[in-house]
Amino acid sequence: MSKTLARLLVLLLFAMPSLVQAQGLLIDVAPDRRVRLPRPIIMPHPRPFPRPVPRPTSYKIKEIDVQVTLTDQVAKVQVTQAFVNTGSRQMEVAFLFPLPYDGAVDRLTFMVDGREYEAKLLPAKEARGIYEAIVRKNRDPALLEWMGTGMFKTSVFPVPPGAERRVSLRYSQLCRKDSGLTDFVFPLSTAKYTDKAVEKVNFRLAINSRDAIKNVYSPTHKVDISRPTNDRAVVSYSVKNEVPTSDFRLIYDVGSKAVGTSVLSYRPKSGEDGYLLMLASPAIKATAKEQPRKSVIFVVDRSGSMSGKKIEQAKGALKFVLNNLRDGDLFNIVVYDSVVESFAPELQKFDDVTRKKALGFVEGIYAGGSTNISGALAAALGQLKDNKQPSYVIFLTDGLPTAGEKNEAKIVEGTKKQNQVRARVFSFGVGYDVNSRLLDRLVRSNHGQSAYVRPNENIESRVATLYSKIGSPVMTDVAITVDVEGGAIEDGKVINRMYPKGTVDLFAGQQLVIVGRYAKTGNAKVTVRGKVGGKELSFDFPAKLVASSGDETYAFVEKLWAVRRVGELIDEMDLQGKNDELIKELVTLSTKHGILTPYTSFLADENSNFKDLSGNVGVARKRLDALAEASGKRGFAQRRAKAAFQHAGNAPAAGLALLPTADDKTIRVRSVRNIGNKTFYRRDNRWIDEEVDEKKQAAGAKDVVKIERYSKEFFALFDKHGKKIRKYLAIDEPVVIKLGDTVYSF
Repeated sequence: MSKTLARLLVLLLFAMPSLVQAQGLLIDVAPDRRVRLPRPIIMPHPRPFPRPVPRPTSYKIKEIDVQVTLTDQVAKVQVTQAFVNTGSRQMEVAFLFPLPYDGAVDRLTFMVDGREYEAKLLPAKEARGIYEAIVRKNRDPALLEWMGTGMFKTSVFPVPPGAERRVSLRYSQLCRKDSGLTDFVFPLSTAKYTDKAVEKVNFRLAINSRDAIKNVYSPTHKVDISRPTNDRAVVSYSVKNEVPTSDFRLIYDVGSKAVGTSVLSYRPKSGEDGYLLMLASPAIKATAKEQPRKSVIFVVDRSGSMSGKKIEQAKGALKFVLNNLRDGDLFNIVVYDSVVESFAPELQKFDDVTRKKALGFVEGIYAGGSTNISGALAAALGQLKDNKQPSYVIFLTDGLPTAGEKNEAKIVEGTKKQNQVRARVFSFGVGYDVNSRLLDRLVRSNHGQSAYVRPNENIESRVATLYSKIGSPVMTDVAITVDVEGGAIEDGKVINRMYPKGTVDLFAGQQLVIVGRYAKTGNAKVTVRGKVGGKELSFDFPAKLVASSGDETYAFVEKLWAVRRVGELIDEMDLQGKNDELIKELVTLSTKHGILTPYTSFLADENSNFKDLSGNVGVARKRLDALAEASGKRGFAQRRAKAAFQHAGNAPAAGLALLPTADDKTIRVRSVRNIGNKTFYRRDNRWIDEEVDEKKQAAGAKDVVKIERYSKEFFALFDKHGKKIRKYLAIDEPVVIKLGDTVYSF
């Protein structure tokens, strides 16, 4: 290492995230002192504390802007980052950029306040030497997350105390491609070693393709995706004052068929069923004439409790739907209190004349009276008699049934019988006074979903968001089957426990994210069947269900399946009643994957024994009694949290456990960590791998291999187990971990 590098090294990377992603890390490697990497303070409930005295070397990332253009497999990236020296002396810093994977980056240029600095590519072996030297020097394992790949290194530049520097990084990256999916990776997690949360992050990624873009999906972050044309997509992310937890990934595919489907499979243990993720997207229609016609009925509560702001927002939602229907669509409006009233006695064909009449009807809606839910739904479903085109009922209520049929079970059964055309019922529960369990039962029996709107949320915007998704059905009643080459009928279904369950609809600009388990491996054929404009169509796609996964590249597939399965288990117990078999599975999944629910949050208690399955099932059984609360704030919060699990689009963020609470908030849990494909629990000031047997949890257990940190044996673990272990070596506290058949303590 050069003398200039022996001063200060700074890893300033770039960003992007669903908790944020910045990239910046200062490391002091001066020979006369040790400086551990900074760590931000993260508390579930922030509290004020005295302003700290500036440290000799410290910094904060102020702003990050990332612009990416992705054409075929080549990404051109520009990252602009502002950071401030919050220490008390001048920093002499260099820029190190760990590669996302070997040989992926070239043509890197680096600018500081407009001045270009030299950048040199270091191969993986030389980069590893730098990582190990810094780790040994500072007794800090954080950099080991990037061990095993190359890096770019720049020349040194100064940053005076209190000064801000704006750096820009430009490079091109060749992305990996597997199973037809282009895989784009950002090494973002260095930003978790900044002094404070990143103030502002903006990210924009434009995908351009010669072929039609089908699926665009991030397994790590919740991003916004717009698709202006068939061959272009724009992914964006913006967040303020967040702390990063993982690197960012985006995968996408292209194709010429009307429906694009890609399958990723992951099988960590050959003796158990594997996990698969299926992405399905329809072609984006160019004109409204190509869109299939649909029937839409809006059923809105006008009872006395809806008076004031709520009824005005509901009317705004009605107007939005009316202004976004297409000529030829069929529609009607049903409003109800104790009396049920319709805009027209039967479905109306949408055109400019009927639109204006309907808008006039909306203006005359006022609130007052009781709540006749059963009568309103019966009136709406009774108008739907033709199943040649898809039908949607948007049902809005803010209270309990107080007129007509009041029995929850009878309302659900009656609605199910009246729905003769497989209409999709989407319910909106407004405020805490709704019977949330009733709404969940209604949509489960009628092929839809429920949404819950807090008192301070805007009804109009929530309904508009839903209608923007379902307003353009492309393929309806979609069923997916998977056949493995050489499979026999007696083998049964290849895929089991698939979520979402049953048939679904595909909408323009949207994609399905489906997860499931598979028992048989090999080359497979995926068949997608459904209706397009009333005609039955099917499409076939090749896939491969792997027999064994050599690494954890697709470990997120297992995590995502587990999250969805947890949501289904809670839903089953909520609507059908709890039993010990389901409770045991809930506790087992929560423990293995670190998925905390309101009923298993006790796993985060550092005094609890996460290996005590019998005792933990007993605790969960008692907590599940809360599902008896169908209304009120707690009932509302439980159904909203359950829906978040059922419809999760991403796996748990690496290094982070989140807990939806009874008061409808989400907190970060510091005693549970998801890292790679493992879950760790903090007990007795150590991070213990969930796979470790209870008897081996003690660091001094006879058959536990104890290794001194930063010794030759410590770094040799990387050579023995490969790159997948680096994220575990980087844990910054004592660890007990199972690797292969051996339990290690370091």
